[in-house]
Amino acid sequence: MKHTRIRTFNTKATYPEQNLDNDLCQAVVARGRTVFLRGQIGQDLDTSESVCIGDVAGQAEQAMKNIAMLMKEAGGELEDICKITIYIIDPRYREAVYRVVGTWLKGVFPVSTGIVVSALARPEWLVEIDATAVIPD
Repeated sequence: MKHTRIRTFNTKATYPEQNLDNDLCQAVVARGRTVFLRGQIGQDLDTSESVCIGDVAGQAEQAMKNIAMLMKEAGGELEDICKITIYIIDPRYREAVYRVVGTWLKGVFPVSTGIVVSALARPEWLVEIDATAVIPD
C-alpha cells in the first residue's frame, strides 16, 4: 500500500447483516500531492449527460468511472485515494452503492463516510461520491 492505513477492516465482518465487501480503514497517513475531487454523480464527464436514470448502482458505477478518470488525469490512480464520502438520497440504496464502490476500491482501504441527504443538485441523481487522494512524492 502506498499510504499507511490504520486499523484496516472489511465490511463483511463489521456489518454481517449487510451484503457488503468493502476494504476500509479508520485512518490514513499520507504524504505527497493532495487531490480533491468534486463529488461525482451519474453524469458523463465528456457530455454532461445524466446516465442510468432511476438506477442507483449504475449511477454509482458512473461516479466511480469518473473518479478513476479524474485520478488518472491528475497523475494518480485509485490506490492514492485516502478518503471517500458517499451521499445517497435513500438509506435503502446503501448496499447497492457500497457494492459498486467496493469493487472499484478493493484493496485500497480508504477512510469512508456515508451520509443520507434529502436531495442532490438534480432530481434524477440518487448518489454522489467525492474523494480525496494523495499522490506520493
